[in-house]
Order: sequence, then structure tokens, then C-alpha cells
Amino acid sequence: MNEVLARVQELGESLDDPLHVWPRLREAWERAENEQDPRMAEIVRQAQDIMPRLKDLEPRIRRVLRRSRELTPLDRVQEMDRASMRWLVRQPGRTIAERAGAGQRILATVRREDFDTPENRVLHAYTRLAFEVSREWMREHPRAGASRRYARVESFSKFCKAFAGELDALGVGVADSGITPNYVLMQDLNYRTVYAAWRRLLEEERVLDDLWSWQAETWTDFSVLAIVLALDELDEAELVAQSPIVWRGEATLGRWFDQDRPIAVFWLRHTGRIVEVQARPETPSVLLALSRAHVALRITDVSRRDMPRRVAVWTPHAMERIDLSDAVTRANERLAEIQRVSQPEVLRNGLILTPSHGTYETRFAEGARTRVDGVALEASGEGLRFGLDAIRTFAHSEIYR
Repeated sequence: MNEVLARVQELGESLDDPLHVWPRLREAWERAENEQDPRMAEIVRQAQDIMPRLKDLEPRIRRVLRRSRELTPLDRVQEMDRASMRWLVRQPGRTIAERAGAGQRILATVRREDFDTPENRVLHAYTRLAFEVSREWMREHPRAGASRRYARVESFSKFCKAFAGELDALGVGVADSGITPNYVLMQDLNYRTVYAAWRRLLEEERVLDDLWSWQAETWTDFSVLAIVLALDELDEAELVAQSPIVWRGEATLGRWFDQDRPIAVFWLRHTGRIVEVQARPETPSVLLALSRAHVALRITDVSRRDMPRRVAVWTPHAMERIDLSDAVTRANERLAEIQRVSQPEVLRNGLILTPSHGTYETRFAEGARTRVDGVALEASGEGLRFGLDAIRTFAHSEIYR
């Protein structure tokens, strides 16, 4: 899920340069194919930026002096309040020494250092969360142990774990996510920086929680981007139209961006064909609606008067690996059934893109007039490279059919 989310969010970074969206996105995805060069993430940035702040805070953790009443030896009494005076006069004896009893102690006001302040509770909550997030990031990139980013995150993880242990030993509690920042959290530079970093990590955790509910939508967005990149790499392909893409600050129902339809239109100069990538069309054609596919390719040969061809693209997402052979067979049977419907379009071929869960492969099934290809891919490393190659091969064979 983290990798799928990272691939989709890289579109948001690529949109900073609207004229080169797809080349920039391709470069980001090519970096993701190299598992020894781990992806940039919020925890990587914080390992670089927040570590100096934490090291500056460690030797001078803010503390307060709190008053409390304790039985104190007479020679150490420095302050008494009204309650301790009332306690003293109720003790038997005529002098203070007699009232102090055999232990020569009286109830007095003492001041103790207390580290359990709101800002330190936020510091404790941050170090614990940063340790968990950095450990998860390292688990996701086991082959990047020799990279600089991995070493930086590993060092940051160890420091946060040790720092959290120190704060726990000092009796500092853990702040709730809804805490209201006090003066120190808003004005002290180190504490303010830590508070802002904590909020960013909490926001990422919330995003991942939402992704659990809407991960199928995010996978569909990832599949659409993969298809566009595959078409963009065809030698004769020229991007002639691209719908406006509106990037959202946060996902809504699993969707990170909105776009008009189609999202991209390619012109094949030598072949004389137009290929449109249609993602979640508002008014799908009859055959596409019957196929139950949310994505489609529309291929038009401008040199002939043939009806445009559509290719249905299914993006099934499941928590467990699906049987790809069975999936392409059933999808092909579905296409064969809808051939009986008379419509002014052709839809005889399809593509299935699904998570591989570690075992990436390709499968196909074909009938007398239909064919469905399936690709099980990943969102990073060798699985991503394999999947993009398979999508390119399919696009090439389908467009030049």
C-alpha cells in the first residue's frame, strides 16, 4: 500500500511542471524500479531535518518545579504553606522540635523537578511514532541497506528509540493526537519543529488508514498512470492532448486527483491511429458498462472508416493474490457474452492489472473473437519493472493489431 500510494503521489510532484508531467513521472517510477535506491518519504526528510533538533533538546529537556507537601527533616525545611502550618499546630508538643516527633520531620512545602509537561509529552509521542514509522520504512526497503538514505533512517530510528526510553524513565506521558499546543510548542523553535513533524506523521498515518478502506480506488489510479506511461514510451507516440489534472491536498474516497475524460490522447504518427486513455468515464458505452471495466483504451484508425475499437481494462484489487489464469478466463467469457449485443463499437479485447503479492506473472485467455491478457505487478522494484514491460508489450500488440 505504501508503494502504491508513493507512485500515485509522485504524480502530484510531477504536476509542478505541467509541460513535462509524464517525463517527470517516468523518471520517478524508474527510480522506484531500483530497490537499492529507496523512495523519498516523509520519514527520510525528518531523519535529516529533525535529528539536529532532537539532539539539541536531549541535554536540556524542559522541566518545571512543582510544589508538593512532604514530611521533611527540620534542618531542610525552606517553605511552609497554610495547610502545613495547620498540620503542625495539630501535632502534640509545645515546641517545634517536640511536634516534629522522633523522626524530627514536619510537613513542609518542597519543590520537585517535573518533566511531565505538555511539550515533553508531545516530544515523547513523536519519538515513539518516528521510531515505528522509520522501522516500517526500513522493512519495506531491505535491499537498500547500503544507501545513504537507509543509513540515515536507521540512525534516526535508534536515536528515537533511545530518546523515548529516556523520556519514559523520567515519567513523561504520551500526548494525545488532539492536544492543544501551549506557549512552548508554539514559540520554542525546537519544540515547535518537533510538534509540526509529529503532526505530519500523524497525517500520514491517517492517510494510510483511509487507504485501507479505499485501496482499490488508489490501485485503479496507479494502473491508469502505468498505462499512460507505457503508451508514452512508444517510439511514434505523440501526446497531443492531456486533460487538466487537479491534485487534491488529501484523498477523497481513495481518489488523489480528478481529471477530465480522456486523461491522455496519443497520436501514432506513422501508423495513423489515435489512442485515448479513458479512466472512469462518466457515461461509459454500453459494451464497456456490460464489461464492468472502469478503464478503457479507445483506438481509432483515422485512415479507415472502421468503428473505433475499445479495450477494456480491469483493475481488481484484493488482500490476497487472485488466480490470474482463472481471472483472464472468466473475463474472456464475459467479453464473448457481450458480443451478442449490437452496438456501433467494437470491444473484443481486455487487460487485467492486479497486485502480484510477490509473484508477478502474465497470463492470457482467448476465444474465437476475443482475448484477455492479465498482468500481476508490483508498485516498486523488479515487480514494477516487470509490470511496465508487460503493459508496453500488450499496448504494442493491441494498437498494431
